[in-house]
Amino acid sequence: MPVFTPVTDAEFAAAIADLAAQIGGEGWADLIVGIGRGGLVPAVYLSHATGLPMVSLDGSGGQAPDLATLAGRLKGRRAVIVDDINDSGRTIARLRAGLAEAGAGEVRFAVLIDNSASAEQVDYRHRVIDRRTVKDWFVFPWEAVASATAIEADAAEVPDRIG
Repeated sequence: MPVFTPVTDAEFAAAIADLAAQIGGEGWADLIVGIGRGGLVPAVYLSHATGLPMVSLDGSGGQAPDLATLAGRLKGRRAVIVDDINDSGRTIARLRAGLAEAGAGEVRFAVLIDNSASAEQVDYRHRVIDRRTVKDWFVFPWEAVASATAIEADAAEVPDRIG
């Protein structure tokens, strides 16, 4: 049974403030992109905190994300792609390769929690963990409204990430 670790509203707000300062402080980005499901809520908050417009990309529910359409929207842009956690790095690798192949503009990645042992690196992060030792399943505020059964089912879909 995994350890379910809640991320409180206060912790989430602090993470958004930290990421907004990192992203806004550079003045590099001109667009926020939220990745469904986990990156959508943080992206909305970051859009408000930075004053940058936001678009979304949904690849949840087993559907393949439409990277060609997103790449077209990113041409000539400097986008920060937002997700909740960089765990294995598979999502970031897929997006990086697919968007580059489709001719997207410049992209960087931001996450609330970054796994230092991930195969992919991000540009902005609030918290760093090492998945080789930290096996917790982090329950973000927007996930906490789900039933315990649903949260357990989500965790069970990726048994290699949890203890």
